[in-house]
This record gives sequence, structure tokens and C-alpha cells, in this order.
Amino acid sequence: MWEKDQNIHEVKEIRTRTSVFFGCGAIHKIEDIAKEFASKGIDKVIVMSGRHAYKSTGAWDVVEKALKDNNIGYINYDKVTPNPNTDAIDEATKMAKDFGAKAVITIGGGSPTDAGKSVAILLKYPNETGASLFEFKFTPTEAAPIVAINLTHGTGSETNRFAVATILEKNYKPAIAYDCIYPTYAIDDPDLMCGLSPKQTRYVSIDAVNHVIEAATSTVTSPYTITLAREVITLVAKYLPKAIKDPNDKEARYFLCYAAMMGGVGFDNGLLHYTHALEHPLSAVKPGLAHGLGLSMLLPAVIKNIYTARANTLAYILEPIVKGLDPDAKDAEKAAKGVYEWLKSVDVPNKLKDEGFTDADVDKLTDLAFTTPSLKGLLDIAPTKATREVVSQMYRESL
Repeated sequence: MWEKDQNIHEVKEIRTRTSVFFGCGAIHKIEDIAKEFASKGIDKVIVMSGRHAYKSTGAWDVVEKALKDNNIGYINYDKVTPNPNTDAIDEATKMAKDFGAKAVITIGGGSPTDAGKSVAILLKYPNETGASLFEFKFTPTEAAPIVAINLTHGTGSETNRFAVATILEKNYKPAIAYDCIYPTYAIDDPDLMCGLSPKQTRYVSIDAVNHVIEAATSTVTSPYTITLAREVITLVAKYLPKAIKDPNDKEARYFLCYAAMMGGVGFDNGLLHYTHALEHPLSAVKPGLAHGLGLSMLLPAVIKNIYTARANTLAYILEPIVKGLDPDAKDAEKAAKGVYEWLKSVDVPNKLKDEGFTDADVDKLTDLAFTTPSLKGLLDIAPTKATREVVSQMYRESL
């Protein structure tokens, strides 16, 4: 019940590698950030967003005023889609270069944040492209300053060094991780998240749960990531049903947002493995597939596979959603079924077949899991040996 002692309307500063302004009303911290930018000679920025949420949430009104009040010119690239692609990143980068942008402000969920991080790198590497960045043809060490204004409680991208984009012509959806793309500042304001649709609310929260399950069970995990994992799952289990019941429950949004932020820090430390490595091919092949939905469909099969190697950890961190697990490999099936029952309880019972995938797709998806740049690195730190047979089996069990 510690949550009751927190004033959700009091904006706190949480320091990770990024300084995060957190709490209801935190959007107004952009005024201080804009003033700091102006004092450092940053007089032009590109704002990365989708088409609607940056305005409908009210975030843009505050941001635009702060920029104008500090004589900072801006250009807005408002065409970022879910599962952003390198073509859009190149288009936005050209706009930013032509305008003379010196920093990047992102407003949205993980997609505008990841696309904005990519643009921030390419502003410093004018001879490179989105494809060369995501095919690891160069290693960036610098990027333009980034401010990430977060509109969802799931991705955690506002607090870490990761970005993801799709190379459409190759069905590749790699992830990059560079210290230069930690945002300088992030804003996590639950007031901006009450307009999330019921589906988005579910999917982004499931994304946060996946982040910590993978981070806590990878071969590079630590006690820190396991501690974060248990707390993230506890908060999502408690507050996701409340947010589903009442989308305007600001307390629920506050703690889901906090869980997602911790999830971002968690996988910044413990990294990711199976669920994300297997999901990226799904949404690369079907770019319209919500990332969190893709993860949810794979998670039970992943839990079943890794329980044999991480029974003690999983019994501990899953306890808020699956009661009575034995820290013994024999409970693998029970753990997988329990996680699926939890997913059904928040109205996400989907299987891959529901989204149009069939057994005929498994070989291609498996190929992509092993050939997409960066994904092999995730598979290599899975707690069980990631063979083609193992990956194929998890896809089939998820159908």
C-alpha cells in the first residue's frame, strides 16, 4: 500500500542515465527544458510525432508555447507510424537537416521516440542513412540532444539507449543500442495517457511486463533487474484492471507509467531475449501488428521454454499474476498456462492464427529471427539454447 503515500500530482525528478520528470503535470517541465536549450544556443528543433496523439493529448499546446516563448524555431514531422521504418527516418532526417535542427523532441510512444533517436544520430552523420544505421554499417558515438515526451505506459524507450525500426524491403526489424541516444530529458506525465484506447492500454502494459520477464531471465541479468521485474509485474497486475475499468483513473495511469519506466531501465540493464527476438519478425512482416499484442501471443510459449532454466526467478517475479508456482522445472506448463490465463483476464486471449499467421509462416519467421541484424544477439543471451528447432517450436505453440 506504499502507493497511497505518493502525491501523483507532485512532479518528481528521477535520475537514470536520463533525467525523467515524472508525475501528473510534468509536461510543463518542457518550459524549463526549452529555456535551457535557448541558453545553450539550440535555436531550432525537429519535433517527431504521430499524426494525432501529440495534439489530442494537449502535449503540443504546451510544447509549442514553450518553444515560441524561448524563440526556438521548430519543424514537425508528424508521420511516424507504429513500427516506424527507415524510409520515414530518412525523410524526417532530410527535413531536420534542411531546417537546421540542432535537437530532437519526440512526442508519443515508442515509435516516435525510436524514430527521433535515429534522426538524432543521423543529424551527426550526414552521409549515413536509416538503413545503414540499422544494418550496423557504422557505429555512432554522438547524437543531437533528445527530449522524449512519452504518451504511453509501455515502451520504456524514454529512459534507455535502444531504438527499433523496420527496413521494409528486407522484412528486417533490428534494434540498436548506443549510449549517445539516451535522452537528455524525458517527460512521463500520466495526464497525457488517459486517452489511450482500451487496446493500447492493454498492449503497452503487456510490453512492460515482457521487458522485465526477459531482462530478469537473460544470461546477463542481475539482482537489480530481478528486483525491478517483481515490482513492475506487481504494479501492472494491480493497476491495469483499474485503467481498463476507468480510463481516466489517474492513479492507475501513474503507477502503470512508473512500471513502464522501470521496465525500460530493467531491460537497459538485463537486455531482452526470446519474446522480442521472435516478435520483431511478426511485426516486420505485418507492420500493422501492435508490438504488445505480438509479445502477448508469444509469451506463454516462451515462459514454458525458459522455466526449466530460470524456475526460481520466474516463480518469484510471476507471483503477482500466477500464484503458487513451484521453483522447480516441473511447473513450466503451469507457469505458461497461468500467464495465458492472466492475459485472458485482461482481454488479450489472441493467438497467432487470430492475426493471420499460419504454420506455413513459421519457417520464414524463424529465418528472420536468426538473420535480422541484432536479433541473434538477443537469442544468444536467452537462458536456454536458442536453436532453430526451439524457435520454430515456440512459434508453433503460439499459433
